[in-house]
Amino acid sequence: MKFMAKNPKFYHFLGCVIPHRYPSVEKATNLVFEDLGMELLDLVGATCCPAPGVFGSFERVTWATVAARNLTLAEAGGHPITTGCNGCFASLWDSNHELKHDEELRKAVNNNLAEIGREFKGTIEVTHYVDALYDYAGVEAIKKRVTRPFEGVRMALHPGCHWMRPKLIKKKDDSERPHIFKEVCEASGAEYVPYKDELICCGAGGAVRTADVKVSLDFTMQKFESIIDAGGADIIVTPCPFCELQLDLGQVEIQKYFEKEFHFDVMHVTELLALAFGHEPEEFGLATHLQYMQRKNQPNWERLGIEVHKPEDVVASE
Repeated sequence: MKFMAKNPKFYHFLGCVIPHRYPSVEKATNLVFEDLGMELLDLVGATCCPAPGVFGSFERVTWATVAARNLTLAEAGGHPITTGCNGCFASLWDSNHELKHDEELRKAVNNNLAEIGREFKGTIEVTHYVDALYDYAGVEAIKKRVTRPFEGVRMALHPGCHWMRPKLIKKKDDSERPHIFKEVCEASGAEYVPYKDELICCGAGGAVRTADVKVSLDFTMQKFESIIDAGGADIIVTPCPFCELQLDLGQVEIQKYFEKEFHFDVMHVTELLALAFGHEPEEFGLATHLQYMQRKNQPNWERLGIEVHKPEDVVASE
């Protein structure tokens, strides 16, 4: 755990997927960070990160310029950035790192930024929600805040690709034997379920989902079948909303394209902690998850005594 000032402040970089597909993650994050004494500040004027596997693969200077513009917004306020998307984290962290260490790239980017009156200075750091939870709040503080432990709930984890990797540069965890994300999730009281394909891609990354959704779902099915081979799980937890989309909506799509049914509840790590901290699903809109909306299926974890009211139920009661 890092030494920190009381009530640390972060600029909150939402990215694209959280506000457009999983606003429940944004609300859950606000609840969890407030409960742990960490303040989230709006990053006014932020744009797409932009996506590392798309923009970054084709034109490095353009990718770094867009990312650097977002970084300068936080530099102006003097607080680090935190984000709950692995892709956003990769773009912002990688560009921040590269611009600090590559003078030629920094010069090219600052020439572009000068056209809008901005300059990358390299004065702030970029964190992931998991970093903030582990390094700034600490696992023990998380455990103390839990009022609804997930005892008896089997939990599979999907760390995703971009948060830890590349290992030799980020040096934040062992990308082949990660423990930080696992410790944060285990603080909820859930039972960790190790499975063979925990570290493979969800299937969506690198624009694979956009290019051929069926190919992307092959990866997703492989993960699901690996979890079943390990004895099954009630929930899958991930630190990335794009992975969450693939694992959540992917179950509906697998049923449509391959006529196979899987029934895993999928949560972002902050949604898991919001529930563990005693917040009700209605506080952050958990029932808006795509598989619940489209399949009308019941969450596995309702046996905890947590009731999920679907949006139409709420409207009908008003």
